[in-house]
Amino acid sequence: MEHYALFFDIDGTLVSFKTHEIPPSTILALTQAKANGHKVFIATGRPPLIITNLGAIEHLIDGYVTINGALSYVGDEVISCKDIPHDAARLVVDDAQEKQYGVIVVGEKDVAVFDPIGEVDQVFRQEIAVENLNLAKPIEEVMQQRILQLTPFFSADYERELMARIPCCTSGRWHPAFTDITAKGADKGEGVLTMAKHFGFDPQNTMTFGDGGNDASMIRTAGIGVAMGNALDSLKQEATFTTTSVDEDGILHALRHYQLI
Repeated sequence: MEHYALFFDIDGTLVSFKTHEIPPSTILALTQAKANGHKVFIATGRPPLIITNLGAIEHLIDGYVTINGALSYVGDEVISCKDIPHDAARLVVDDAQEKQYGVIVVGEKDVAVFDPIGEVDQVFRQEIAVENLNLAKPIEEVMQQRILQLTPFFSADYERELMARIPCCTSGRWHPAFTDITAKGADKGEGVLTMAKHFGFDPQNTMTFGDGGNDASMIRTAGIGVAMGNALDSLKQEATFTTTSVDEDGILHALRHYQLI
């Protein structure tokens, strides 16, 4: 059996939006994959501070591609770190404060939250069950650090308008309410390639699993790109294979389909 580097998005892929937990079938599938010699990696838009829902599989994880590829690490070793030019980060933060929309600012060490009308809390805490945002630091304190990601809460129409003003950045939307902005060249696809190279995997021996718009780059990049049954239609069109949903044993089904378990 050839060994694969397996990369998993968190929200809507590993973790159900309905239960906020990892399905037992997924835990079983990853346990079997590890036993068969495959490597297991996380590829998420979340910064490390709010990766709090992987306890059931933490012992199986070989490395992390986080913040949509802006920060990749294995244990305490940083494999890759790409920051947004300060002028671009400042522009988005100032725009959010002027127009009064929410934004999460992810620094190299800390996270800040600007939430004037409560939309960040509504989506992140109540819908996605994100923890640890109460540990956020003041926004100007975080702005003194290298900024790795900005998560503004605005429409797709305004996203297009703002992104035209910061051509040094890229945007990946995985929720209707917000998008994730990173430096150009910092996306999940690049993170997958960087981590695969670090572990000596040929890109053809990578398999990625995702459901949202910010997963498109890694679905395209991987040797095998798997879209969850609950994925966006646009992602399914780019995928090598579409499995069942996260709540219908999608990861187990896909790994069995490719005979990796």
